[in-house]
Amino acid sequence: MIKGLAITPPVLGRISIGRVVEKNGIRLPQKDNQFTITSQIQEKDGWVLHPLDEELRKDAPNNKLRTIPVRMLFNEADLNLRAEYTMFDRKSGRPMCVGNGDTCKRLTQSGVQSLPCPGPTLCEFGKGGLCKPYGRLNVKIGNDDDLGTFIFRTTGYNSIRTLAARLSYYQAVSGGLLAYMPLELKLRGKSTTQSRRTPIFYVDLVIKEGLSLQEAVAKAKETAKKVAEEGIDQAALDTAAAKGFGNALFEYDDDEMSQLVEEFFPANTAEGAPDTSTVLSKLRKDLDVNRSASG
Repeated sequence: MIKGLAITPPVLGRISIGRVVEKNGIRLPQKDNQFTITSQIQEKDGWVLHPLDEELRKDAPNNKLRTIPVRMLFNEADLNLRAEYTMFDRKSGRPMCVGNGDTCKRLTQSGVQSLPCPGPTLCEFGKGGLCKPYGRLNVKIGNDDDLGTFIFRTTGYNSIRTLAARLSYYQAVSGGLLAYMPLELKLRGKSTTQSRRTPIFYVDLVIKEGLSLQEAVAKAKETAKKVAEEGIDQAALDTAAAKGFGNALFEYDDDEMSQLVEEFFPANTAEGAPDTSTVLSKLRKDLDVNRSASG
């Protein structure tokens, strides 16, 4: 295995609750009130829709995709959803510090150091909103690829908190059979004083419509028994995934850089920020240096 390279689940496409629009020549993220499933191909007009988007949207009320039937790839909740406090470089989109509220790995002039992590509200290094939660959820949609996933990335507290709780609970009540639970992503809305009573949307994970929790657990046990009899070793898959995630300091690669810059660091968020081509050039150079140093 190549050292310094995070081995993450194969990605077939993206799930988002927003899109990138162009205003005055600048591409900016814009929130939406529905899911969009895209491929990994991006053209000048945006991300190319995945065929599953049209297929699922046909049965959606008012053509608004607000639920997506999914399954998890792993039985271990933390392997499906990885979330940490992350401080990104505002111009490059590169992670500078990644922590869990206890300890962190921080990129310094002398290299990567392990330091205490007090969380974003108490950290002097990440104060002023520079540090935020960053989550990546991998799910399976459809039956075309048993190991291929679709990724949902978010920096929203509501989505991360809700998804983490649901995954942990479903893992517990199913007796560790999370990968076999029939589930669906569900878009929910809420208003807060911080949002000035304007609805904000976040992602939840619920039992597939039409099933009770008891029925879902029964189905999970039945499916797990059948799969095991067919020779599939789910425990070994979880072990391999954990090893792959731990193979690098940060879950960060060349393919993800442009998405980080565009979705979380639009050009107008930092005064004097370089254009995207300059940012990506610098990021690729940094990544090459990191890989050379680690390997």
